[in-house]
Amino acid sequence: MEKILDQKIIKKAEILIEAFPYIRAFRDKIIVVKYGGSTQPEEGGSPTIMADLVFMETVGMRPVVVHGGGKDISRRLEASGIESEWVNGLRVTDKASMQVVEDTLFGEVNRRIVDGLEILDGRARGMSAKDAGVMYVTRHFATVEEEGGKTKEVDIGYVGDVARIDPEPVRLACEEGMIPVISPVGLGPEGESYNVNADTAAGEIARALQAEKLVFLTDVNGIRRFPDDPDSQISTLHVNDVEMLIERGIASGGMIPKLRACERSVKGGVHKTHIIDGSVPHALLLEIFTREGIGTQIVQ
Repeated sequence: MEKILDQKIIKKAEILIEAFPYIRAFRDKIIVVKYGGSTQPEEGGSPTIMADLVFMETVGMRPVVVHGGGKDISRRLEASGIESEWVNGLRVTDKASMQVVEDTLFGEVNRRIVDGLEILDGRARGMSAKDAGVMYVTRHFATVEEEGGKTKEVDIGYVGDVARIDPEPVRLACEEGMIPVISPVGLGPEGESYNVNADTAAGEIARALQAEKLVFLTDVNGIRRFPDDPDSQISTLHVNDVEMLIERGIASGGMIPKLRACERSVKGGVHKTHIIDGSVPHALLLEIFTREGIGTQIVQ
């Protein structure tokens, strides 16, 4: 019994020793985490992500959370009797829909994440990227193909393209020992609210902060050579190969904006980006504090 106990204690010590160089290397470094709606506990994600974020802050790292909330928004719109329409994978968002989007993202999802961090004694600050003056946007027009191969631009409402990021409110929160939790609602040219793809928002915020890392929590184990085969995971991907993966259809659907954000972030000064499975217990710690990691890292 004593031998078994001794081995367990030694194993714990070995885990701490393995993590030590990473803790030291990433002290005071900003790590942006895109916390997608599908990876939050309410949608089957790991409940340990909150603990990972608090641990990271406790050991001196500077985690920044940018969250999504698409499923919550869909439920709220349906409950309000508003039917969702999609163009090129983007939700058509009129004024009534935008009010629901904003109320859901900041009033519900953001509050839920902040409360979850604070329950674990983390210090978190909920922020709307619009109200905090972090994200400024222009109106997005979707390009659609008509019969005969012609294309036209379609107005899909209050959907924004990021024009500028002011990282100072986020940086200040980090310096105060807070974990910023950011809703991806942007400020339009005339003070309007715009819905921004959360993957894109996370990438632009990471780039503006010159973050050490950008980590996407997803519902798959990373980029795969064969999308339906989890064993074909690519551990390390060069940023110049991103375009090839998209062109060949290896990456498709919701993975495309994530890869685009990784590509732009790495080329813009973020040291590394990661795509990992957020349903794995302690996914963030396993990716950041171990040699092997658990997902795909995209590097320069």
